[in-house]
Amino acid sequence: MAEAQSMRAVKRRENLLGYLFLLPCLLFFGTFLFYPLFKSIVLSFQLTNPRGEAVAFAGLDNYASMFTSGTFLSTLKATVLFTLYTVPPGILIAFALACMTNARLPAMKSFQFIFSMPVAISAATGAVIWALLFHPSTGMLNYVLSLLGISPIPWLVDPKWALISVSLMTVWMNLGFNFIVLTAGLQGISEDIYDSMKIDGAGPIRSAFSVLIPLLSPTLFFLLIVSVINAFQTFGQIHILTKGGPMNATNVMVYQIYQEAFVNWRFGSASAQALILFAIILLLTLLQFFWLEKKVHYQ
Repeated sequence: MAEAQSMRAVKRRENLLGYLFLLPCLLFFGTFLFYPLFKSIVLSFQLTNPRGEAVAFAGLDNYASMFTSGTFLSTLKATVLFTLYTVPPGILIAFALACMTNARLPAMKSFQFIFSMPVAISAATGAVIWALLFHPSTGMLNYVLSLLGISPIPWLVDPKWALISVSLMTVWMNLGFNFIVLTAGLQGISEDIYDSMKIDGAGPIRSAFSVLIPLLSPTLFFLLIVSVINAFQTFGQIHILTKGGPMNATNVMVYQIYQEAFVNWRFGSASAQALILFAIILLLTLLQFFWLEKKVHYQ
């Protein structure tokens, strides 16, 4: 009996010690995650003053006005297009570069370093660099096009090109992270598999689709989920390059939430839009787990 009580006391002390170690994380998440989420849920049903204080209960009016306005549909369309413009090309380009630099040659280390460099550049710094490249008269991109006999492109001032331009910059900005992850995945594949492909005489395309992509499916699955979430949360480069314009062509959902909250001072409506964005990201993530995870081959 005494031994059992002693064991229970030891177990209680171990549990208490574990909770003490978890306490800093719980305080951090409670302060910066759970409380803002709870506050957003409350504010989404309220009308607020410019200081963010609730002044009247609005019920579902914030949600109804959001779904009935054309702004929500246009921002959702811009967000979906931005995701399609950035996620598949970003992963495909990184995969191609990772395959090309995976050879065990001395020069490949230098190329791996170069292709990994964008991961160290912030969105603000990258946006400033690309703003100079996109300049209609003195930008390097239009200068190169003029050498090829192509008319200058109004990168950031034409609604047809603005979203493509921001997407181009985003693909470059995400290239470093995608390249590092895929390179690590390729280096984790056994050398026997590469030797077998050489013996069988498999070409690069057949090797990629028949061997490398199935073996890299967990890595590609991870990159796809992270890239989609990041695309739906993009803000920095759009704020610096286009501020949602021209003609709302780059006004994605996160930037619209920012404008609603900190420009129009409608925190209730902004909270409702933020919760809808959270629901969309959650739904897309669950769909990817439900549909794509079945095609992932874990070793």
